[in-house]
Amino acid sequence: MNTEATLQALRASRLATDLDEDECRVLAGLVTLRDLADGEVLVPEGTADNRLHVIATGALAIVRSPDTDARETVAMLDAGELAGELGFIDGAMRQSSLIARGRTRVLSLERDELESLLTAHPVIVYHVMRAIIRTVHQIQRRLSMQAVELSNYVFKQHGRY
Repeated sequence: MNTEATLQALRASRLATDLDEDECRVLAGLVTLRDLADGEVLVPEGTADNRLHVIATGALAIVRSPDTDARETVAMLDAGELAGELGFIDGAMRQSSLIARGRTRVLSLERDELESLLTAHPVIVYHVMRAIIRTVHQIQRRLSMQAVELSNYVFKQHGRY
């Protein structure tokens, strides 16, 4: 993929929210741009992935047990959103697969590539980490709201389902 397409996709993402033009260019030199076909697996469940993914176009489904009758789509991620942020930081095994829904273009940043910026460009690392924290906070807020809604429902039903 050409550098201009990568730079444009990066600029449009949450990852570049706090980056200036020069910082964006440095980071664009470290990410890879990949096109996925509908249904193509970006990261399979049960594997460790040291990459942070940014959806440039299209969508990714977060799917548990994708190859079984118990297949369950947990969430959908749209253009601009981050995927794999926690595994990127801690290297934990994925509990679900990331699967393209329709034609999807994804930017991927390897942990080692970001860490290579620590000495020369620590501000870029800081801004990327802020973008990850914002994403995690958004997820945590959504889960908290859902827990409150569930508690209210159970309370109104007097514990009856």
